[in-house]
Amino acid sequence: MLHTKTPIIEEWIGEALQKAHHLGEPLFISIVEQIDNQDPFQFFDAGKDIDQHRTFWQSADSDFTIVGVGKASQLYAKSTHRFQEVQSLWNQLQENAMVHDEYNIKGTGMVAIGGFSFDPEQQDQSPWGSFLDTQMTVPAYLMTQVNGESYLTINALIFPEDHLQQISNQVLSHREMLLRQQDSTTHLPSIKEAYEIAPNDWKNSVKQATEDIKAGLIEKVVLARELRVSFEEDAHIASILKTLADTQQNSYIFAYESDGDYFVGATPERLAKLEERELVSTCLAGTIPRGRTEEEDQLFGQELMNDPKNRQEHQFVVEMIREAVEACSSHVSIPEAPVLYPLKNLQHLYTPVRAKLDEGYTLLDVIEKLHPTPALGGMPQKESVEYIRIHETLNRGWYAGPIGWFDAGNNGEFAVAIRSALIQKDEASLFAGCGVVEDSDPEAEYEETSVKLKPMLSVLGGS
Repeated sequence: MLHTKTPIIEEWIGEALQKAHHLGEPLFISIVEQIDNQDPFQFFDAGKDIDQHRTFWQSADSDFTIVGVGKASQLYAKSTHRFQEVQSLWNQLQENAMVHDEYNIKGTGMVAIGGFSFDPEQQDQSPWGSFLDTQMTVPAYLMTQVNGESYLTINALIFPEDHLQQISNQVLSHREMLLRQQDSTTHLPSIKEAYEIAPNDWKNSVKQATEDIKAGLIEKVVLARELRVSFEEDAHIASILKTLADTQQNSYIFAYESDGDYFVGATPERLAKLEERELVSTCLAGTIPRGRTEEEDQLFGQELMNDPKNRQEHQFVVEMIREAVEACSSHVSIPEAPVLYPLKNLQHLYTPVRAKLDEGYTLLDVIEKLHPTPALGGMPQKESVEYIRIHETLNRGWYAGPIGWFDAGNNGEFAVAIRSALIQKDEASLFAGCGVVEDSDPEAEYEETSVKLKPMLSVLGGS
């Protein structure tokens, strides 16, 4: 049993307050302690009584989960140089911070969690009014689970005029609430109504895109569509996250709450991971359903491996990611051919990319170069994003944008926010897209997006 060190926490807060008085300006403090193992979904659920701003991230290929409650600091950016702007704000926040951390474990201490919209030049904000273009949060309370151990980080911005006892009492009260063991039951939504947004218009946009590709305007474009559902009652987000984690192995489970709205998903697509300057990216493009039997599954897999359209789409992604990674890394390693990447409902073509990040570069530099990949935007990059802005039938918001985290040790990971939903109380918008090339068939692409909607739809009460 790990014991609470409340006197030490109070002592460190008092020390930060004294220094803030001396400097005459706010001071950021970060305190890390090891705690008894926690249920991350219970921790997330308990946070609703503290703040309407919670975050969740669970990695697809390692024992790593972080859950954030509240906001000690937020990093916003609106300019076209939003990735550099966030990095600059992050560097400033770290400059005078007081950090008490004897563990130095990745994902603890000063950690920023959040995301970036797909297209910062998209004008229509509906239904994404609660989500800014770029929004990274340093949680007030962060629970980190890594390699079977749990850690709690307390982050706070201490002002010179703050009262020591008041701050300490609030922090320790919140800490007790979050770590209290609770009885919890899984409560998934029940769908009252589901309807597709302009499906025929979307099919016509696919047909138009094939003609524009044949005319040489672009090489490939990814077009997404939206499905809206309403529930019998407000959705219980912790239950949705737990069910996604239980049913969508090999996927990154994420949630970001902003003013009571939630962006939630289970994406198989890593954008980039950085740990001790070892960089890993993922080429994931080309999709086919899983089979009902092992034999059918293998047949589907072989069909995907041998399909020219999907192999071409995958190679677009490989070449673009290679170029982006080589721009800031050395010792780049990419296999010659893809392999199959199985999920519960789908299987994809998969090629990993590994490299050593060069000195002077950060994870956000890599994300900026990678986003959007041809799997989410198209080719060429700039022209395809402009085409989407004009012709797509929805506002993507954070859908298909980078979502993830980074810490003060230059560790972090971002995924592409697909297989996702924007949940607003008793309603949700689900999104799915597909790559359009010159011989794409609108009906076939429509069916592909229907398959991609199923993982999230099934968790939200659909079939």
